[in-house]
Amino acid sequence: MPHSPPRRWDIFCEVIDNFGDAGVCWRLARQLAEEHGVAPRLFIDRPEALARLAPVSGRAGVEVVHWQGDTLLAEPAEVVIDAFGTRAPTHYVAAMAARRPQPVWINLEYLSAEPWVEGCHGLASPHPASGMPRWFFFPGFTAATGGLLREDGLPARMDAAAATSPQGDALGVSLFSYENAGLDSLLAAWANDVRRIDCVVPEGRVRAGVDHWLGASLTQTTTRGALTLDPQSFLPQPEYDALLARADLNFVRGEDSFVRAQWAGKPFIWQIYVQEQDAHLTKLAAFLDRYTAGLPDEAAGVLRDFHFAWNRGVGPGPLWPRLQAQLPILLAHAREWRAQLTQQLDLSTQLVRFAQSKLK
Repeated sequence: MPHSPPRRWDIFCEVIDNFGDAGVCWRLARQLAEEHGVAPRLFIDRPEALARLAPVSGRAGVEVVHWQGDTLLAEPAEVVIDAFGTRAPTHYVAAMAARRPQPVWINLEYLSAEPWVEGCHGLASPHPASGMPRWFFFPGFTAATGGLLREDGLPARMDAAAATSPQGDALGVSLFSYENAGLDSLLAAWANDVRRIDCVVPEGRVRAGVDHWLGASLTQTTTRGALTLDPQSFLPQPEYDALLARADLNFVRGEDSFVRAQWAGKPFIWQIYVQEQDAHLTKLAAFLDRYTAGLPDEAAGVLRDFHFAWNRGVGPGPLWPRLQAQLPILLAHAREWRAQLTQQLDLSTQLVRFAQSKLK
């Protein structure tokens, strides 16, 4: 590499309506600090979102700055990341343009398995006013993308957490999702199962649907037939990761928990964030095309059917017996998928190398 690793990084993050964007940006900032010797500043419009994801005591090495559009900011860093559609403020961009050398400006996009991502990863778009290049950087699942967030030793830590799973015949499930019209169907199928199902329900938007199905607020461990529901208060990221590792099946949503479920090496069902004109279903299909490659036809088919039923909210309950029967195969596949992903360079390492290559 022609230059030393850039030390000062600024990351801009706007929290839209969930914790996902903040969660990903925090994981990235922390890893840059801990593993790459970087001094990142995380500019975030709702820093309170971090209070639950990452308590202050765990923020060593990362400066968190409460930022709003008109907040005057300090001198730009060597590398500037606009995360997930966020735009650095105009006066900051002007300061970037005046800086010598100019910062490496990166537009960090959302994760997608769609094939076109590979062709756009690493391309530049000149800023209309300053002419500065703003580089598209796409996380992804192939060597032609920016990879996924993965801290050093993460799979091993996930496996160590999994080893603490309670032993028994019950199926352990974690249920973290958006609101879902198909929830009643799924919970009814679990309650009528011949096998005991222990379901942890972390605090979040799905809880209201669970309350509706129960006819009561889920404030304590509650059993309906074969199903036991266990409410879980909001978990900091490391504890949530451990929960994913201990479960036999994870329901996840958005991007952050979706990626962590893959590092857990366990079967999972992904509820993707809804987009206009059902664009999210195209992204879901693209991921499933990659993920199910190599699976036997029955396992691949039921996994696809279940995902689309869950994401369309049409009620996946009738599919549950078929999915449950395939869980041993899906577990082996999840381990193999994770092993494949670990062959990629992780996202933070790729960002560091990319920034080094663009420094002038």
